[in-house]
Amino acid sequence: MSTLEGVSVSVGGLGTRAWLKDWCELMKARLSLLVLLTTLVGLYCGSGGQLELWRTIFTLAGTSLVAAAAAVLNEWIERDLDAKMNRTAQRPLPAGRVSPDEALVGGAGMAGIGLAILYFGVNAPVAFLAGVTVALYLFVYTPMKKWTALNTLVGAVPGAIPPLIGFVAGRGNLGIEGWALFSILFLWQIPHFLAIAWRHREDYRRAGFRMLPCHDERGRVTGLVALVYCLALLAASLWPVYLRSAGMIYGWGALALGTGFAFLAAGFAWRPGLASARTLFLGSLVYLPVVLILLVGDRK
Repeated sequence: MSTLEGVSVSVGGLGTRAWLKDWCELMKARLSLLVLLTTLVGLYCGSGGQLELWRTIFTLAGTSLVAAAAAVLNEWIERDLDAKMNRTAQRPLPAGRVSPDEALVGGAGMAGIGLAILYFGVNAPVAFLAGVTVALYLFVYTPMKKWTALNTLVGAVPGAIPPLIGFVAGRGNLGIEGWALFSILFLWQIPHFLAIAWRHREDYRRAGFRMLPCHDERGRVTGLVALVYCLALLAASLWPVYLRSAGMIYGWGALALGTGFAFLAAGFAWRPGLASARTLFLGSLVYLPVVLILLVGDRK
């Protein structure tokens, strides 16, 4: 009897762990960490470096729930298309490990709770920005992926709003410094995503998504677009120095990081391929957290 009970508990534990793992995948937990980082940077800058404990907790909790909800509901909408792509076919919804009804109810519930936390725990403008993020992501960007390659630009807008959410939570209004943060994150996303899309362009074609690399067999146009946005990012990253909200340590660091990022994009444009696309992608993962850490560490 005790052996059977032990097996039952073990199986139940494994089932719970598998369920939690599936939901972490649905919520794109690693992407949510990026959202939390950029929101926290915006909050820190908006509050002048004076973080209030409960405002910080409510801002990060509400934003993380809204971001997770957007990810879940996006995968609910695209579950049939995800089943056609190798890189997404084993996600919880297309693989049948999580039911569509469970995902819909869970995603909607997280969105409602997250927006309520932001509205009552922080302020109405923050909740409004979070609501706009979800609406743009689900009802504009998601359907546009099947219509036009311009979807990447539209999708970068909700992806760049989290630092604005944090900034407004800290200051109570939108300031020019908040828009500087928005521009950095907006421009960074383009080469970051183009590197991903180039590596998985066959999958995107199979699902019917209209990404730029799907129509660029040689990859030169994709590489040149990535380079243009890297150069624009280099200029935008110096905006905080111009605004005198960051010092020269950040300025020189941003200049070096931006130059390196642009160099990787130029390498991809010169010789498009899986190796150069992967290098650009990895470079993007290094660039953003380092430039944000420099911004916070050298804040005036």
